[in-house]
Amino acid sequence: MKVVLPGGTGQVGTILNRALTAAGHEVAVLTRRPEREREIGWDGRTPGPWAEAIDGSDVVINLAGRSVSCRYTAENLQAMMDSRVESARVVGEAIAAAARPPRVWLQMSTATIYAHRFDAAHDEATGVIGGSEAGVPDYWAYSVEIAKNWERAQTEARTPATRKVALRSAMVMSPDRGGVFDVLLWLVRLGLGGPVAGGAQYVSWIHDEDFVRAVQFLIAQDDLEGPVNLCSPGPLPHREFMRVLRAAQGAPVGLPATRWMAELGAFALRTDTELLLKSRRVVPGRLSAAGFGFAHPGWEEAATDLIRRIRRD
Repeated sequence: MKVVLPGGTGQVGTILNRALTAAGHEVAVLTRRPEREREIGWDGRTPGPWAEAIDGSDVVINLAGRSVSCRYTAENLQAMMDSRVESARVVGEAIAAAARPPRVWLQMSTATIYAHRFDAAHDEATGVIGGSEAGVPDYWAYSVEIAKNWERAQTEARTPATRKVALRSAMVMSPDRGGVFDVLLWLVRLGLGGPVAGGAQYVSWIHDEDFVRAVQFLIAQDDLEGPVNLCSPGPLPHREFMRVLRAAQGAPVGLPATRWMAELGAFALRTDTELLLKSRRVVPGRLSAAGFGFAHPGWEEAATDLIRRIRRD
C-alpha cells in the first residue's frame, strides 16, 4: 500500500511509520520541516504540491495537530484548535481534488471528546460527549470543542469515493523516548508514581502494538466508518494504573500527589493537569464488535512488556 501520514513526525506518527514501513508499505510523511527521505513539506493549512502524494495513495492517516503537552493558555488552546481543524480541512480538499483518491481516510481524534465521569464507560453508541459537566474547570469544555470541530472537519469534507474513520484514541503507550509512558515511568523511578488527587479518575490507554494493529484492521474493514474508539478494553482508576506500573518496574514506593501538587508539577513540566485529572473511562465498542482481538488487553501485561522492551533496547 501507499500510505500518506500528514503530521507523521510525532510520537504516534513515528510508531505508525516504523511499523508500516517494516511491513513493506510505502510511507510518505507530510511535515513542516522535511529532513529525511520520503518526508514532504507542507504547512498544514493551504493546498500545495504536497497534495500530489495523496493523489494515487491507498490510505491517508492524518495525525497533524499541535501537541497537547503544553500549558493550556488561551493562545495554546487556539493553536490546538486551528492546527487540527485546518489540517483536516485541507487534507479533505486534497482528497476531493484527487484524480485517484485514497480508499480510506483515517483522521486522528481523541477520547477526550467524552465526558469526565466515573460511573460508566463510554463506547461509541452510548458514550456521553463532554463539555457540560459540573465541577470541572471551564476550559475543559474547550478541549471537547476542539475534538468536536476536528471530527466535524472530516465529516463535512466531500469525499464520496473515500471511506472516513475518526480515531478516538486513548493515550498510546510505547517505549519511545518522550512519549507518555516514558514520562510516567520517569516519575515512578523518582518515587513519585503514586495516585494524583486521590486517583479515582480513570485512565484509558492502548499498547502501541495494538494501536498499529487496530489501524491496520480499520484499513481492511470496508464496512467501518465514522468514530471508532482506539483504546484497550481495560481502563482502570489512576491509583490502580500507577500501582501496576510501579510493580512492573519494581518500585516499592510511589508518593501520592494532591491536586495543588499536580498543578505545580504540571507547571514545571510545561503541561496541563487536565491530562492527569480528567476521568477518561473509554472502551472499544466498535472494534470489539467487529472482531478485533487485542494482543495486550490488560495493563499488567502491557506495562511489563513495555518495560521489557525498554530494558532490551
